[in-house]
Amino acid sequence: MSKFYLSLWFFWAMRVILCTLFLATIFALLLTSFIYIKQGLPSFDSKIMTALLEVWKFWFAIFLNIAVLVALFRSVKYLFNHPHAGYILKLKECQKEQGEEYIEVVGYGDLVKVWRKWFMLLIWLVGSLMVLALGLTYLFTPYESLFSWFNIYVLYFFILIAGYLSFIFLSNRCKNIRIVKC
Repeated sequence: MSKFYLSLWFFWAMRVILCTLFLATIFALLLTSFIYIKQGLPSFDSKIMTALLEVWKFWFAIFLNIAVLVALFRSVKYLFNHPHAGYILKLKECQKEQGEEYIEVVGYGDLVKVWRKWFMLLIWLVGSLMVLALGLTYLFTPYESLFSWFNIYVLYFFILIAGYLSFIFLSNRCKNIRIVKC
């Protein structure tokens, strides 16, 4: 079973990382292009290229934070109906029915309640990891400030670790989800 969770987490993590980077890159490129066009399409030289690169970097950092939320929502759809290590995650049609009727093609509309529960679980796990990391940092490192080590990339790392832990708790937390042996 641990092989299943590790495989599921690996494909989820790759999807979230690549989707986040792709969306942030495209949005920053579009906005940078819009700004360049709005300025009257000046001829390219080293100053213009440097300025455009700085604008792109600025907007990339902002869009990276927005894109991670979009990528987290989109990634949940791809958890279902794809086998990993002999098991598959299935979404039941109705929680109240006793039968085992599963949704074959999971859409975004089917995932709203599941995503909400999973996202809250992810938030709690990230918060718990941050408290644990803060305690370990306070006890074993010479940092004077409590959060001097914390930045957005550490938060993304915590999200990835919490994602693995959330898959373990997900089928217990959400009664519509079952792990089925292939």
